[in-house]
Amino acid sequence: MMAPLEVIGAGFGRTGTDSLRTALNMLGYKTHHMKSFWEDQDMNPDGFYEAYMHRDQADWDKIYANYDAAVDWPTVTFYKDLVAKYPDAKVLLTVRSAESWYKSAKNTIHKAALLGLNAPEGSHMARFKRMTTTVCLDGLLADKEAFADEEKMKKIYLDHIEDVKKTVPAERLLIMELGEGWTRMCNFLGKEIPKEPYPSTNSTEEFSKIISGLKENTETFALPTNKSN
Repeated sequence: MMAPLEVIGAGFGRTGTDSLRTALNMLGYKTHHMKSFWEDQDMNPDGFYEAYMHRDQADWDKIYANYDAAVDWPTVTFYKDLVAKYPDAKVLLTVRSAESWYKSAKNTIHKAALLGLNAPEGSHMARFKRMTTTVCLDGLLADKEAFADEEKMKKIYLDHIEDVKKTVPAERLLIMELGEGWTRMCNFLGKEIPKEPYPSTNSTEEFSKIISGLKENTETFALPTNKSN
């Protein structure tokens, strides 16, 4: 059991969070990400759903058992709780322009959130769907009408960035531009800079393959392995 968390990602999905997950794993962390629900069959989406519905009762050590870092949704929704729970954790805020974030999110995770999956009631996929449509962006990610309001969504994105800056003490926070590389992050975390290039994963094109996999594998919750960067 690895919790407590040492690194908390406060950036919205589609700000390079999968590349960040890969990078943190290369530095020796075991990092939770939305993809963990597809790769770790012991990861229960109900824990995050119940934490959202009953915030004061959340057992974060149990929810993040086996992980010592966490990025992407659903973690982002709970970043304030986690920053308070784990006072020694460092916080990474990944950012990009509001326009590029909205375009990327609209073409990927928003599409995935709208999928009409015929998952059996009580199945892993059905429970995952309930969690994501409730917790991610407070349900707005799966709200077709709300997400269509580009200016509103960009404001929510920018307000979140400002909220993180105001919430997290400056000495615990590193703001990372999309694709900036290793140097500042490794210095911030006290890690040696790897010889390998900083990873670049989960492009819009790659995510389209994931959506196809979701459509085809609603019962087993299995997804195609995508090893390309």
